[in-house]
Amino acid sequence: MDAHRSGIQLTAEEQVEIFGTTAFTEEYAAEAQERWGDTDAWRQSQQRTASFTKADWLQIKAEGDTLVSDLAQAKRDGVEPGSVRANELARRHRASIERFYDCSTEMHMGLAQMYVVDERFTRYYDTAEPGLARFVCDVVMAAYSARE
Repeated sequence: MDAHRSGIQLTAEEQVEIFGTTAFTEEYAAEAQERWGDTDAWRQSQQRTASFTKADWLQIKAEGDTLVSDLAQAKRDGVEPGSVRANELARRHRASIERFYDCSTEMHMGLAQMYVVDERFTRYYDTAEPGLARFVCDVVMAAYSARE
């Protein structure tokens, strides 16, 4: 039931199968709704995810894993934020968010900054590659500063 309130239309067993956890707990749902519940992005996310099937979630998970892997490899390869390769990764990162809601430049930059401010996001990225949260933040920020 908690997952359904978060817009996740999966059973607890399906969440574990796909994501390895039932991370979409009541605490998470309550925090997310309190922080963003009055926003257009929240409403869009609720509307879009309500129609996602298990197959959709499997695809989203696979694409997300590939993106994180590609970001980690770019960091290991010494890719410079603002480079063509880094900007393409920033574009893909934004596109992954936009499956759920429209993501403005300002919103994307704010999310990237949250990756280094909120330890939960930092842990998610840094588990894949130490320092990856900072790298993702830098890549996203540089992608937009290069356009100015």
